[in-house]
Amino acid sequence: MNEQHTELRETVRDRYAAAATAVTSTNPCTGSGTPEADSGCCGPQAVEVDENFGAGLYAADERDALPAEAVAGSLGCGNPTAVAELRTGETVLDLGSGGGIDVLLSARRVGLAGKAYGLDMTEEMLALARANAAKAGATNVEFLKGTIESIPLPAGSIDVIISNCVINLSVDKPAVLAEIHRVLAPGGRIGITDVVAEDHLTPEQRAERGSYVDCIAGALSFAEYREGLSTAGLTGIEITTTHRVGDGLHSAIIRAIKPRDP
Repeated sequence: MNEQHTELRETVRDRYAAAATAVTSTNPCTGSGTPEADSGCCGPQAVEVDENFGAGLYAADERDALPAEAVAGSLGCGNPTAVAELRTGETVLDLGSGGGIDVLLSARRVGLAGKAYGLDMTEEMLALARANAAKAGATNVEFLKGTIESIPLPAGSIDVIISNCVINLSVDKPAVLAEIHRVLAPGGRIGITDVVAEDHLTPEQRAERGSYVDCIAGALSFAEYREGLSTAGLTGIEITTTHRVGDGLHSAIIRAIKPRDP
């Protein structure tokens, strides 16, 4: 990894560590508020939502079923659990799991016969996610520390991979897509959301519209996404836009399949 990529990764890490800290520091029920606030703690705090970002992209009944901190920690551009068509007994992996909202929702869908993994490189986000899982009483979840460019799981061990506006943050997207192919079982699938750029936008034009940590400068174009997934060995590629997030930039659902062995 070159020096620029290392700096970008650390910038991303710092940004999301700060986001996790902000969630825990503003909720007195975490024990990090004032003594007066802690003594009055009586349950989850209300969370304001934006219908085009983060928790606002989840149905109210999904938000209401989870700890408030999991909802507040949602920083994505979509709702991958709504498009992954999860089934009872499946094993799911969320790349860049953050505060754990998608892992917890996935765990409910796959049931106790299944399992939901979350992978994140930020200690603060992992601590928040594990606390949220404990509050939710989720026993079929596990949060792992690592990067999405080097997934700490065996080959062929995952049925479904989800991710919520995270792959655009990677400094080595070919490595991410190759790892997705490696850990998926034959016939396994992805159902992710991400920011995708229109094909006419150059990398320089994307950077003019937003920074790397804001999920804009590092966004792949539609053609680049399709080519990257195909090169990694995935088939059945579908990219469907859901809403506009900027000039020439869209939140999109990306689906693909790892072919079964001959």
